[in-house]
Parts: sequence; C-alpha cells; structure tokens
Amino acid sequence: MNVLRRPPGLSSFRFYSTHTSKPFVPPASLNHLDLSQRQREKPRPASPSFYTARPDFYDQLTSLESALRHAKNALTTCHLLPLPQFARTALPPRVNAWVDKRDLAAKLRSNLTTSRYRRVVLVLNELETYRAIAEKAGITELQEGIRGITELFERADAATMLARGKAKPVKFDEYGRSYTLGKRKTSSARVWIVPVQRPPADSSTPSPPTPALTETDSALEALLNPNSSKSNEDVSAAQVLVNNTPLSAYFPIPADRTRVIHPLKLTGLLGAYNIFAIVRGGGTSGQSGALAHGIAKGLAAHEPAVQTILRKGQFC
Repeated sequence: MNVLRRPPGLSSFRFYSTHTSKPFVPPASLNHLDLSQRQREKPRPASPSFYTARPDFYDQLTSLESALRHAKNALTTCHLLPLPQFARTALPPRVNAWVDKRDLAAKLRSNLTTSRYRRVVLVLNELETYRAIAEKAGITELQEGIRGITELFERADAATMLARGKAKPVKFDEYGRSYTLGKRKTSSARVWIVPVQRPPADSSTPSPPTPALTETDSALEALLNPNSSKSNEDVSAAQVLVNNTPLSAYFPIPADRTRVIHPLKLTGLLGAYNIFAIVRGGGTSGQSGALAHGIAKGLAAHEPAVQTILRKGQFC
C-alpha cells in the first residue's frame, strides 16, 4: 500500500487542482498551426426534427399543425370561431376517407404506431371541419387551400366512398307522393307517403275552439285502435296500411305499433300523411323497424325541418 509521505525538509506540502503532469503551452506558440479543420462549425440541420428518430413524420405533422393554426386564425378573423356546439352539430356529416396506417407510413417514409396515426388523423379531421365551415361561409380561397392539403391524405377510392355515404334524394311524383325504402335486420319495407288533403274550412260557420293536442291524440288513437269511439271522420282520413291491412290488424303487438308510429309522434306529424307500405322478410319486430325507417325517410323528405330530430332519434 502506497502512503503519501511529506518530502523531507518541507514543513508543509499542498496539492492544487491546477497541478498537472502536462507541460503548459503558451497560445502564441500555436499561431503557426492550421486549426481550421478543428474549429470549423457543424452545419445547421435543415429541419428542427433532424435529431428525432422520425424526422419525416414530425416534419409533416408540423406542416399540418401549421396549416391548422392558419385556418383557425383565418376563421377567427372572420368571426366564425369559436363555433357554438349546435352549429357544429348542424354541419353535414362526412365519411372518413383517409388512407390507412400502412399507406400513410409509406407516404411519410416512416414506421407509424397507432397513436401517431391517430394524431395525424385528428389534425386532418379538424382541418376538414374548418373546410366545411369555410364552405358554408362562402370563403372560397380558404376552402380550396384546405382542400389541396387534405386530398393528399385521402384514399384512391375516396370519391366512391363519399358518394356511398350520401343518402339519395327522395323523389316525388306529380301527385306529391314520396317513395322510400326502409330496412332492418332481414326485413324491408317499401313506403309511400301521401299528404292528407284537408277540406277547406267554411268561414261562415265558426267552429268552437279546441285544444291543440286534441287532433294529435285522436289521430294516435285512430292509428292504434281504429275501432275506438274517440276516432272521428276528419282524423281517420290519415291512416297507415301495411300490406293492404290496417296497422292495428297487421301488428297485433302494441310495441310493434308504437315503433311504427314513433317517427310521426316524434315530429308531431300525426294525422298529416297517409302511409301505405309493403313489408317483406323477418319477423314482426324487424318489419316494424323497417317500416319506421322508411316512414322517417319519407317524413324527412316532406318536412326537411324535422330531419335533425329524426337523426337524433337514430331513424335516418
């Protein structure tokens, strides 16, 4: 074991942190040396994400987020943001047509995890929402700019998917009748809806005032139980025939009848339309659901204002 001993003849001995075994070289003696190779600065990376594991992914994500901020600032300047929740709900729904994780990874030249893929999709969905707002507000330049970005991430068959997600418009004949097709499980229903033609009221004979819900209640009673004494001639004109059979006779179970007339009750249109339907396949539960689906589509065509109510009721 080596023990540090004090040198003989010295009363004190200290070690300093600056003590080194290497000789000191004055800086002036290095002037003749070429240190340009050592002192050359490293080139600055072209991207802030150069030192990350996936620079291509983060560069593209940064560009999308920058476009998102630009669109948000533009809509805020036009006093279109923040948008109330009821206005966002009123925006037309859109079918998701983005590329899948594998294709997006090929575009970004980087392996993607599910979380990173969802992060990109969330930004694209928000951009698409801003595009819809700009379209409704008539800001064409912003709409086309966002569209030019989002279409780079859409599938090759995006147009087919978007067309598949849109409901075909209901056509009316010359008599104002609509034809719709309802489906549920293995049942299908072909539904014709005809507006009730009310006779013109005679202004010479005043009629006594009646409560606002009397006609609706009578129509409901007439549909569920046509033999009831509460039904009258004015209201019973609006009827529902299923396979040329009254509703109450074709569906003996009350739950099935209630399911059929639920779209009429939900929209307050009881007694306003005659409904004729042909149902096929499945049991009574599936047939009543298919008939309710077809009725809801027809009512939305006749009364566009009730489409939001029927959509919340999950009928169309």
